[in-house]
Amino acid sequence: MQKTTSDTAARTVAAYAAPAADQPLGPITIERRELGEHDVRIDIAYCGICHSDIHTARGEWGATPYPVVPGHEIAGLVEAVGPGVTKFAVGDRVGVGCMVDSCRECAACRAGEEQYCERGMVGTYAARGRDGRLTDGGYSAGIVVDENYVCSIPEGIGLDVAAPLLCAGITLFSPLRHWNAGPGKRVAIIGLGGLGHMGVKLAHAMGAEVTVLSQSLKKLEDGLRLGADHYYATSDPETFTTLRSSFDLILNTVSANLDMSKYLGLLAIDGTLVELGLPEQPIEVQAGSLTRNRRSFAGSMIGGITQTQEMLDFCAEHNVGSEIEVISADQINEAYERVIASDVRYRFVIDAATLG
Repeated sequence: MQKTTSDTAARTVAAYAAPAADQPLGPITIERRELGEHDVRIDIAYCGICHSDIHTARGEWGATPYPVVPGHEIAGLVEAVGPGVTKFAVGDRVGVGCMVDSCRECAACRAGEEQYCERGMVGTYAARGRDGRLTDGGYSAGIVVDENYVCSIPEGIGLDVAAPLLCAGITLFSPLRHWNAGPGKRVAIIGLGGLGHMGVKLAHAMGAEVTVLSQSLKKLEDGLRLGADHYYATSDPETFTTLRSSFDLILNTVSANLDMSKYLGLLAIDGTLVELGLPEQPIEVQAGSLTRNRRSFAGSMIGGITQTQEMLDFCAEHNVGSEIEVISADQINEAYERVIASDVRYRFVIDAATLG
């Protein structure tokens, strides 16, 4: 499709940014680059709030380049495309997740595992792109992204419930696929929050037998409604006796420092416990917890672009979406406090139309 100069020129868009680690987010105007040969300009409809956004905005993960515009759970419509774009057209429903570029040359990138790029993937925000510019995220009215890092959101999934799939969804889908969750597999999800509730939904849709391991039983009804077959309180010592050697796969979605030896004891022979949360302190593991039953302790990030598209297609096929609460931009700071207090079921999503 032929593009005019006005189609490809750089543009300013409304956004919300954190000006400093100790200051609330507020409105700002940012510039999005002009459309390159293979770029897609996206009119953002919704952006989910991830706990990673909060850590970054508050400078809890090292030096943050302020002002920072967070957001890597982006869903919207294609507004314009560069002259060399072949994968998308104006009006397409699309999503962008945690990365917007990578080296494209290393073994990981060539294998479709761009999230493990040996030179480091380019994050959707607070990262430096290959053009030398810092990236701004999805708490904004629009974004420009190379077509190779954009996914198609199938019809049948609302853009609002699809937005969190671009991080929370793929973070759970990737290890479930890698460790072959499905019929005959016993899967446990530690924590029923923004990540954990997606793990329950996806593992159930894959046909696995799903158990939630939560500190208390207060979300029992939710867990069963979302697809769990069983629900146990980890505050009850009997849980670890009753479930000893029960699971083929355990996904830990919480970022607290847990007694990993107790949870490893729940794995059957050749079972694997996968760490998805990022606790502040180093994780301690007793060697005997691994040698018994030939257990494994692993970690996982998001998936690559191909697998993210597979996840979105799977969710459309199985009617899986995130449980959300849609908020306006002026509620972002309140939402941050509620996320920290675990007062959300189960993901906040910003309506980008409210950015101004």
